[in-house]
Amino acid sequence: MKYKIYFFSLGMVSSFFGLMSILSVLHGKDFIAGVIDFPSDIFRGGWGGVILLFSGLFYIHGIKKLEDIHRRAELFIGSAMIWIVGGSEILRIFLGSIPGEEGWFNSFENFLSHYFPPYHPSILLLPFSLVVLLMERYYGKKYSEKNF
Repeated sequence: MKYKIYFFSLGMVSSFFGLMSILSVLHGKDFIAGVIDFPSDIFRGGWGGVILLFSGLFYIHGIKKLEDIHRRAELFIGSAMIWIVGGSEILRIFLGSIPGEEGWFNSFENFLSHYFPPYHPSILLLPFSLVVLLMERYYGKKYSEKNF
């Protein structure tokens, strides 16, 4: 039951972030709310927003019957979608911080300034999506012993 509540909440938050990203693209302006940046470009905002929206829908649909491996696979796919978008955002931040404007490399202060907020919503969802691995370990042990 605790996993159902957790993944329902994560699905709602992920869907909300996805909708906000899509709305930011449709509006044409970046929207920053605290440490969260909703970009207005078509790839990071639009496509990333669609992926976050469907990730949330996978979470919400997958919690119906966690004993079924197919439903747990939906939760895993939702998490994997967040991992892909979040990983590409982390790579974008890292690769953008290396080159400098004047020389080949950035100064140390400019290098560190790339790692400060605001962040894409997928980066903030990354640690919360890792719970699917713990859940699969729990359910995998619980239901694999019954089959053998």
